[in-house]
Amino acid sequence: MEPGNDSQISDFFLLGLSKEPELQLLIFGLFLSMYLITVFGNLLILLAIISDSHLHTPMYFFLANLSFVDICFTSTTIPKMLWNIQTQSKVITYAGCITQMYFFLLFAGLDNFLLSVMAYDRFVAICQPLHYMLIMKPTYCGLLVLVSWMMSTLNSLLQTLMMLWLSFCTKVEISHFFCEINQVVLLACSDNFLNDMLMYFAAGLLGGASLAGILYSYSKIVSFVCGISSAQGKYKAFSTCASHLSVVSLFYCTGLGVYLSSAATQSSHSSATASVMYTVVTPMLNPFIYSLRNKDIKKALKRIVGVPVL
Repeated sequence: MEPGNDSQISDFFLLGLSKEPELQLLIFGLFLSMYLITVFGNLLILLAIISDSHLHTPMYFFLANLSFVDICFTSTTIPKMLWNIQTQSKVITYAGCITQMYFFLLFAGLDNFLLSVMAYDRFVAICQPLHYMLIMKPTYCGLLVLVSWMMSTLNSLLQTLMMLWLSFCTKVEISHFFCEINQVVLLACSDNFLNDMLMYFAAGLLGGASLAGILYSYSKIVSFVCGISSAQGKYKAFSTCASHLSVVSLFYCTGLGVYLSSAATQSSHSSATASVMYTVVTPMLNPFIYSLRNKDIKKALKRIVGVPVL
């Protein structure tokens, strides 16, 4: 079996969110603003955790990794989109498209795994507080993050390598602002059955397992907290995981919304518009969710920026 794309195409065309020329400047300004907010917001969270010794705990270690991954996640798609709008070009090379797919799958998978690891961390902190520091040792926390990187890397590498065996003929226009693997597979003129099966299997196994782990952790947390007699104790327990639960809800609800809406409408343009939610909006909101509800983060940010954080 020979790869069929070497002599077929060299470029793809990203159609973006709109074909209207008068909207391009508005889209450029909006996405540039959201990208800068995402990068600087997550960078501030990262710097606050690194610079403040009081935040050198398992929970903030995972949060620092999540902030780093969110910066990388948006950086795989938005800069190329902004460059294409600025240069009035829709072209992305075949190699660039494959590379973008690899890193997008890598960091999307890492977001998924880190959220499940953070749910496990909250489960241990609330349900087994006396054994928390014994269980969540630095070496164990590092191992959890390392395993997350390894699993996400293997998944993205396997799915990207499978793309190399697809042949693309004439229609290479992607109704999206980045090389989303689902949309690219649809453009193949060769049999894409194995690619589809791999995508569904990976989404079901990795995404489903992570979501199941999160739901299990929070079911145990809710069960434990309901057994606390004092209202103050219940509030304190729930407040420690409120930020994480907000981020989990935002990430999974928007992600599932994208695929359910695209499956219902069969419109790749609708899918591209919906994808903005979990690829751009969610990473942008994460720093606000964690900083606005966390006194320790607020104090650390105040020392960095020199002004109080609301």
